[in-house]
Amino acid sequence: MYILSIANAISKIKIFTTQQTHDNLSTPLLFYLICGIIGVVSCYNALEINKLHATNRDGMEILMTVLITGFEPFDGEQVNPSFEAVKQLPDYIDNHLIIKKELSTAFHQSLIVLEQLMKDHQPDMVICVGQAGGRFSITPERVAINIDDARIPDNVGAQPVDCPIYPDGPAAYFSTLPCKTIVENIKKAGIPAAISDTAGTYVCNHVMYGLLHLIAEKSLEITAGFIHVPYATEQVLDKSATPSLTLAQIRDALYIAIETSIKQ
Repeated sequence: MYILSIANAISKIKIFTTQQTHDNLSTPLLFYLICGIIGVVSCYNALEINKLHATNRDGMEILMTVLITGFEPFDGEQVNPSFEAVKQLPDYIDNHLIIKKELSTAFHQSLIVLEQLMKDHQPDMVICVGQAGGRFSITPERVAINIDDARIPDNVGAQPVDCPIYPDGPAAYFSTLPCKTIVENIKKAGIPAAISDTAGTYVCNHVMYGLLHLIAEKSLEITAGFIHVPYATEQVLDKSATPSLTLAQIRDALYIAIETSIKQ
């Protein structure tokens, strides 16, 4: 990779101006010429540096960055299958970087952390994942609504009831993930999946709405949405007749969801 130097550019300007002295090249014109060339060199260098940064340690070019999050355990559970499955995902899918992070199951803190993660990693896609105990299937959420109405306190004791997430926000936001195609592809892999039209009114809906609101308010070109997963099998050993999936099935479903969304 060849990085241009401003000194080299200026030396070429000096040669040029020496050749042009007989034409009485004006000082202001020289000034603008130097500024223009320095600007071009700086932009070129920035592009080259970005190319350097957009590679992994093996030199592979990174095409997209996907941020996927799960939650910490809540409501007395020892694990949360959303993050346990997220942790098992690979660091790369093809040439796409997969950033895996955990969010607190807390209304206020979750969005603060998520926004900071988005600033830090500048993702092209964000998929948040949460536990929906009692569901049979992997369920991409179609819509998030502008309301918090907590059945139980979150992990720091907050329990908002009938509170708008953003008083000035719209009533709802729709996922920009290809939800139906995700469901079709997960089912082809032999894993139960279905579209969901309710993300609830707890922290999961709060995060989905907040994520899509942030993207809309800042006019970010980011594909984003939310996926609910059932209990992991280990969680239902003492919960008779409660549906579950293995962590391997949940992980594979999330892999398919990412792969499908990248190809949309």
